[in-house]
Amino acid sequence: MILHHCFDGPPDAPVVVLGPSLGTTLDLWEPQLPALTRTWRVLRYDLPGHGGSPAASGLTVDDLAAGVLALLDRHGLDTVAYGGVSLGGAVGTTLALRAPDRVASLVLCCTSARFGTAESWHERAALVRAEGTKPLAEATRRRWFTAGFPDAERYLDMLRDAGPEGYAACCDALAIFDVRERLGEVRAPALVIAGAEDPATPPAHAEVLAGGIPDAELLVVPRAAHLATAERPDVVNEAITRHLTTRWRTA
Repeated sequence: MILHHCFDGPPDAPVVVLGPSLGTTLDLWEPQLPALTRTWRVLRYDLPGHGGSPAASGLTVDDLAAGVLALLDRHGLDTVAYGGVSLGGAVGTTLALRAPDRVASLVLCCTSARFGTAESWHERAALVRAEGTKPLAEATRRRWFTAGFPDAERYLDMLRDAGPEGYAACCDALAIFDVRERLGEVRAPALVIAGAEDPATPPAHAEVLAGGIPDAELLVVPRAAHLATAERPDVVNEAITRHLTTRWRTA
């Protein structure tokens, strides 16, 4: 699997990989770039069928983690920090379980160890395969943002532009994702971030992650829904930079 990706920041700095949520592109992380690229080299990627990445079918979250590992190998990166939103966070948890020696620090934003029911994901995948992603936009607005967020259309356009098969394949991957029983195996220092008003992955999901991952930190961001990185970059950026600065596990 080849994932479209890009680098920002000093070429000789430690690398932070950033994974997007379902329905968004690597541009989701633009509000974090000014804070992160002062100190780190940032590697962002697109999910299959999103942005510049070709679609794929029959996906699992483990496949997506393998795609990230392939990027690291391609660029000769032995150890990185990883941050991800929602599905991107699930990829990060899987990466930390699959290749623990390669994840120096972990940031899990508005994500979960288990996302809803398999039936709900298969239903969404079927809808998107039949009608595309545009019918999801208004319901997604209510999940992603609190009322009145002024920049919502920018992010919803990423959803509308997502390829139906790639989006649906990611839904199928989420339908079978469940690492609740394996959280104690995560060795990377972890920061778990939740949006206080997130209906998709409420703070209770973050509490499961933070309670299961040894020594994990938990931050609940007020006045933020599912895309807290976009709604409250001030709070999120400070938390991420502090975490990466103080909790980067060396080999």
